[in-house]
Amino acid sequence: MRLRLTHVNLWVPDQDEALAFYVGKLGMEVREDVTMPEMGGYRWLTVGPPGQPDVAFVLNVPRPPVVDDGSGDQLLALVAKGTAGGFHLGTDDCRGAYEELVSVGVEFVEEPEERPYGIDAMFRDPFGHRFRLVQLF
Repeated sequence: MRLRLTHVNLWVPDQDEALAFYVGKLGMEVREDVTMPEMGGYRWLTVGPPGQPDVAFVLNVPRPPVVDDGSGDQLLALVAKGTAGGFHLGTDDCRGAYEELVSVGVEFVEEPEERPYGIDAMFRDPFGHRFRLVQLF
């Protein structure tokens, strides 16, 4: 048996706003955008980094049929606090990527800093997900 990572779920309150951020600001590409009437209009929306077609983020609204009504609000509250996990995005030039992302309106909470393993910086998406931008040595 061989297991591999294919999708990572991101809870978002608004898929169109998430799409504007992940594609418009981070430069990701849309992988799938399918609405399923048989599932109450559920929208399967995925994006991923160009050149890495085997990994995608699922931009998922926490509502039925994915989660029950009460849990959705709780999940979004945790995301907004930045307590629902974090992600690392690799780059060959952390400082250059930082400058490029700042120029398109991405808000960083930590500027690039040299650490024992490389250079990294941290930003949050409009919903609260934390991302480390990492250039390994």
